[in-house]
Amino acid sequence: MSKGYLSFVLHAHLPFVRHPEHDDFLEERWFYEALTETYLPLLSMMQKMDGDGINFRFTMSLTPPLISMLTDPLLQERYSRHINKLIELAEKEIDRTRYEHEFNRTAHMYLGKFMECCHLFENYYGRNIVNGFKHFQDIGKLEVITCGATHGFLPLLRASHEAVRAQIEVAVRHYSEHFGRPPRGIWLPECGYYPRVDEILDRFGIRFFFVDTHGILCADSIPKHGVYAPLYTPSGVAAFGRDFESSRQVWSAEEGYPGDPCYRDFYRDIGFDLDFDYIKPYIHHDGIRIMTGIKYFMITGKTPYKRPYDPHAAWETAASHAGNFMFNRQKQVEHLAGIMGRPPIIVAPYDAELFGHWWYEGVNWLEFVMRKTVCDQDVVELITPWEYLNRHPKNQVATPSESSWGNKGFAEVWCNGSNDWIYRHLHEAAWRMTEMARKFPSPDDNLRRALNQMARELLLAQSSDWAFIMNSGTMVDYAVKRTKEHIWRFNKLYDSINGCHLDMGFVSELEGKDNIFPNVDYRAYA
Repeated sequence: MSKGYLSFVLHAHLPFVRHPEHDDFLEERWFYEALTETYLPLLSMMQKMDGDGINFRFTMSLTPPLISMLTDPLLQERYSRHINKLIELAEKEIDRTRYEHEFNRTAHMYLGKFMECCHLFENYYGRNIVNGFKHFQDIGKLEVITCGATHGFLPLLRASHEAVRAQIEVAVRHYSEHFGRPPRGIWLPECGYYPRVDEILDRFGIRFFFVDTHGILCADSIPKHGVYAPLYTPSGVAAFGRDFESSRQVWSAEEGYPGDPCYRDFYRDIGFDLDFDYIKPYIHHDGIRIMTGIKYFMITGKTPYKRPYDPHAAWETAASHAGNFMFNRQKQVEHLAGIMGRPPIIVAPYDAELFGHWWYEGVNWLEFVMRKTVCDQDVVELITPWEYLNRHPKNQVATPSESSWGNKGFAEVWCNGSNDWIYRHLHEAAWRMTEMARKFPSPDDNLRRALNQMARELLLAQSSDWAFIMNSGTMVDYAVKRTKEHIWRFNKLYDSINGCHLDMGFVSELEGKDNIFPNVDYRAYA
């Protein structure tokens, strides 16, 4: 009989990046890299554990923009081309490194991985890996939750109640289209919570969400069990808080596992290291050197002289770190259970892309942790938040504090001198969208198409990714361009409808470019 629970939550999200007007668009590679290094390896991990009879559990958000890209035929075709080029490159690397044993074994590792990704993507899942996640949800091993429609940071969108409501309503409907039932939980974008947003969640059937640690600890009533039990908001929706200890062991740059010298160095990539003429067919067609995903060195330490990567030593280190993590969770649960009088739940949320992409061995580590939890001890049990609520339906009622999981815990990342200019435009556009939704309750077909496209452009402009990128200082021009383009397109549609000179050629062009949410209904703003 376990004394407590461990709930892994992986937040899988990418901004909607799709450019049919370009054959090789640089930012689309974010998607291809995440498929190869995170999403397909996670599916492979689940297949192996399920095949071995491991009764694993974890929760994973698949955001609407990510699902839209995963199911888009254009991006599916482009990923197929991308992974086959990586296989070709890995084969060349095996030949190039044939006299360098330490590098050659790693080249073989990459070839095997790329071929497995290609097989899973092309043959096993028929290019639609959303069906893979749906399968593991249907058999009760994975809980897939939703997010805001375009990952809009809700505390900064609340100048328009309709804008926040539409972010939730569109997301819930989109999820239902792909998973055959409504979502039970939601990852609030950036864990951005403000009081009473849970009332909107309740309206659309959402039963739980997540906040950062201080969101629970600073609730309007002192939480009796801290973050180790959920709080019910006054609307009845449960709020789960992040456990600081389990997060620190994985996230911390000083104390976290991913910084171990034995692990693969993310930044040493052959896209930058090898001769230009050799690598040219595998980087951007304009000759821009980029990451290929093939890296031959370990972190080693704070030195420019890196040692060759040893995959087997890295996997052994991941297993050791998994054992350490599990030991710490056992001791944590034993201590908490002794003072709480009920089984504690440790909620460990992470960005999904940490596993495999930023921390190459992270998927191995996660698999080791879950296998050890199921097979090697009986103190801690893996659980999803939904299962926990069913087992422990009585919980304290309180309102979490306004919070996020961004730097300093509130809204500063998404509203500062680098990006605060966007909000007057987003708010005005939201008010205009509500005006149009109420003005035209029963439009003809052309007007309906134009109004739906207005909704898509507004939703895409609201993505928190653009403000985040502006704050981070990388790819700023692209983030600014995307924000301005969507607002400009929205306003042009607004003016053309009000001026009774609707250009259906322009509407069709936008429907082809910004084709997210094909079944969107602009009346979500009414």
